[in-house]
Amino acid sequence: MKLEGLSKSFLAIAGVTGFVLLAAISGLIFYLAAPKNNAQEQISSDNSVATSQDRDSVNKEAENDALLGHLEYEEAPKSEIVAVNVNGRRIRLRESAAKKFQQMARDARKAGIRLVPISGFRSVKEQEKLFIKVGAARNQTPAERASVSAPPGHSEHHTGYAVDVGDGAVPATYLSTKFENTDAFKCMEAYAARYSFELSFAKGNPQGVSYEPWHWRFVGDRNSLETFYKGRNVKPVPTPEY
Repeated sequence: MKLEGLSKSFLAIAGVTGFVLLAAISGLIFYLAAPKNNAQEQISSDNSVATSQDRDSVNKEAENDALLGHLEYEEAPKSEIVAVNVNGRRIRLRESAAKKFQQMARDARKAGIRLVPISGFRSVKEQEKLFIKVGAARNQTPAERASVSAPPGHSEHHTGYAVDVGDGAVPATYLSTKFENTDAFKCMEAYAARYSFELSFAKGNPQGVSYEPWHWRFVGDRNSLETFYKGRNVKPVPTPEY
């Protein structure tokens, strides 16, 4: 009888102990699982905030680089600049841009259109003279001068990828918005993308730079693309379809 009583007592104690252990284990599992989910959510949230902050930081840096609406560009190494003749005019550009411009000019010539390169690569020092001295001679404030010429260190011409184009049949339209009425501009507008050139400052461009139908830039290799688009809060202007 005593053994029977002890056996029942033992089973009762074991049952209670088992229940307590089971409850404890369940609670521990829940405790461990819950904070882990919360941590993952917190990490995900933090990553989203960080990504947004990174984008804002990049955009602010691009804005800080701007001077009077013009973005900052490094000067191309002199070793990468070549001089070529196009339709009787000598032009300096990076080799990749020079070859494509020559090809475009040759093809346009077959159609009776003479694309004339007015200006290509300019060093920072050359741009400084053009911006400051010419501006002073014309009694222009920096803001007024910046509407027609970029400040030194902020010109696309420093990159060796930019070229000012004119129509050889209408010299009076050189560096003028009237250039948009020429056959040369219409040719560039329709076919320049085939040669990896694009208009830099279209009407209503994001930088707020004055409309320059004569100013085109080469974007046909990795370096040129990164030069004009990497880290810049600037969207490409859609090209009309033909």
